[in-house]
Amino acid sequence: MTHDYVIIGAGPAGLQLASFLARDGVDHVVLEAGPAPGTSFTRYPRHRQLISINKVGSDREDPERRLRADWNSLLSDDPTLLFRHWSTRYFPHADDMVSYLGVFAARTGVHVRYGARVTRVARDAGEFVVSAGADTFRARRVVLATGVPLPYVPDIEGVELAEQYPTVSVDPQDFVDQRVLVIGKGNSAFETADALLETAAVIHVAGPRSVTLAWQTHYVGHLRAVNNNFLDTYQLKSGNAVLDGDVVRVERRDDGGYRVLFRYARTDERLRELRYDRVILATGFRCDASVFDDTARPSLAIHDRFLALTSAYESVDVPGLYVAGTLTQQRDFKRSTNGFIHGFRYSARALHRILRARYHDEPWPTRELAATPEAVAGAIVARINVSSGLWQQFAVLGDVVVAGPGGARYLEEVPVAYLDDGGLGDAGRDVDAFVVTLEYGPDHDQVDPFDVSAPRIPENDPGAAHDAAYLHPVVRLHRGARVVDELHLAENLENEWDLPDVHVAPLVAFLARHLAPVAEPVGA
Repeated sequence: MTHDYVIIGAGPAGLQLASFLARDGVDHVVLEAGPAPGTSFTRYPRHRQLISINKVGSDREDPERRLRADWNSLLSDDPTLLFRHWSTRYFPHADDMVSYLGVFAARTGVHVRYGARVTRVARDAGEFVVSAGADTFRARRVVLATGVPLPYVPDIEGVELAEQYPTVSVDPQDFVDQRVLVIGKGNSAFETADALLETAAVIHVAGPRSVTLAWQTHYVGHLRAVNNNFLDTYQLKSGNAVLDGDVVRVERRDDGGYRVLFRYARTDERLRELRYDRVILATGFRCDASVFDDTARPSLAIHDRFLALTSAYESVDVPGLYVAGTLTQQRDFKRSTNGFIHGFRYSARALHRILRARYHDEPWPTRELAATPEAVAGAIVARINVSSGLWQQFAVLGDVVVAGPGGARYLEEVPVAYLDDGGLGDAGRDVDAFVVTLEYGPDHDQVDPFDVSAPRIPENDPGAAHDAAYLHPVVRLHRGARVVDELHLAENLENEWDLPDVHVAPLVAFLARHLAPVAEPVGA
């Protein structure tokens, strides 16, 4: 038989998409190499503490609003499938995620084949042929939801001599009194360095770019505070250091240690020769595209770490090959949250809606509104006060309002690029569309959030809202693929708030300026 969908990988993304298909009664099968869901969480993070927020306590009863501080739950209509029932820790243990995904798979009715490691994906007669062990599956469409399972290895001479993050010992006693170099400046690198603080003699963390802190950039894949104790030991002169520059070569010494040639970024001095007992590579991960043969091989992007995607999360050159989960961050790399559960659970829902529209004659879910400024403004305000999808997928997903002579239609959580590419048909191309997003302002990543001397846009100053660095609502009028007008609302969404009249009035006026020509039927 030919399946409608074969999903490769039963991690959070594969299960999230499959749960939507199962709910709709759509034919699918999930192929998982491991013996249970979420196999990657049995290995990563190596020191077993997740850095995804699990804030259980809340004074908000609205389940949508509570998801803003719940970064681990998958989307479901079943309140017993919220992650807080598995862990109350703010940064949970990875084993809790493994248990959670097992129950989620069992309760949502997804069709998973375990122990089915995919070894080949090909195309034949307009269909995909997926080989997994002795079994072969045919599918009209394939969704790759395997994440990024392979280490990304930079081009450094002798790099093969280094130990790698996925396999290096996690026992600090194996590093007593040793000099250790960790190559990389992301969370895996600092997680590794932090774990060695009590035992290693000297620890250096090295990379060509500056350390980038998540609390400043708002990209949660940058260095998180939970992993940055090492920076304290560096700046307080405790024998450790962050080296800014390039590792040029790694060599073995006769005594079993390593000789590393390093070029500093901040000086013009010649190569510096450094000595270490251990060298650890923690430079991130990449996708595994080796299973695709020449009939179905997708183009790759960003140093071949991800599949190159359209705005519909589809391969740019293999029709019918889609991705879900961490791989969707190719669309917003280091800008938003598609690389993480609290982001890609919403892009998985958007992908499900795209697939329904393309292949099952089910348009994007819509609710009707009166095409009046007051009605549209009311709907917008109600959503931005509680929405978790717009909150988590800032500047990537937007609510869309399309108005015409018959009234207005409100569509939630549409990928903005998909709208502009004509994914919704006439909306955004031939018909004006209001797009509502939550966004950080220009140069927000250059602002020190703890600098009290830095000027800040007042939250009641609509006239200056476009310069606000903090997360705030933006309403834009899209015509074709162009933005022809926009309104920023200077309200800091980090606070508890309901949009006050000082912002509602300009919003109504903005909508009235553009709704007036279409609010009444032609000839009325």
